[in-house]
Order: sequence, then structure tokens, then C-alpha cells
Amino acid sequence: MKLKDLSQEELENMSYDDIAFVILTEKNEKMKIIDLFQEIGKLIHLSQSVIEDKIGDFFEMLTLDKRFIMLDDGSWDLKTRHAQNVIIEEEEDDISVEEVEDSEEENEDEEVFYDESEDDEAEDDLKDLVVISDDEDEESML
Repeated sequence: MKLKDLSQEELENMSYDDIAFVILTEKNEKMKIIDLFQEIGKLIHLSQSVIEDKIGDFFEMLTLDKRFIMLDDGSWDLKTRHAQNVIIEEEEDDISVEEVEDSEEENEDEEVFYDESEDDEAEDDLKDLVVISDDEDEESML
């Protein structure tokens, strides 16, 4: 879909984020949010006051739309143009699946004891909890 192929009525019936998608696709470059929204405003004949009033809503719309990504410099682009680097840091305390399987085989004959210290920590979270029975609750309301 190209902007030049769309009628004014079709443009006005499109959402701002759909128009932004077409603009970014055609320009093939990132844009600052104000420049992008200004261009949308020109296309659908929005007044400057409407652009100023709706820029916050437009920002929210872009942040929720999975097609867009905000870059480090504050500009916006299509997410498909940017590789996402996922870094998974491993800690030394992590146990791999193989290690767990090996330790289970070694400990099959050993007895397993329950660690009560874990219960103590959970009980500490509940120490200020007060239980009121239904009878007490009704009496306090009288």
C-alpha cells in the first residue's frame, strides 16, 4: 500500500499508527515522533493544535503497537528492520539439567530430609496476620 494510491477519505479512515506504518515503510528510515506525527497531520489535514493535543496519545499508540520500536536516540522505526539482541546471562549458581539428573542418580538410596528453615521464612511473612472469626466480625460491627 502506497500513500499516493490512497484517497483522502481512505487516509482519514485509517488509524494514526497504520498511517505511520506506511510512512516509515515508504521512507525506509527512522523518524522522530514529532516529525512522524507532523507528516500524518499534513496527510489528513490536522491543525497544529490537534497535533499538539494528540501527540501523547500517538506516542502511547506506538508503544503498544508491536510493529514499531523506539530506538536509543528517541526516534521510531519498524521493528522488522532491527535485530533484537537477547542476552542471557548465566550465573555460576545455575544448575544444568545434566547436573540435576546426575545428582538424582547418585542420591537414589539416600534419605531426603525436609528443610524446616524454609517454613520459618514463610511464617515470618505471616507473623502480623490476625484472623477474625465471623462471630467476632459481627460483634465489632454492632
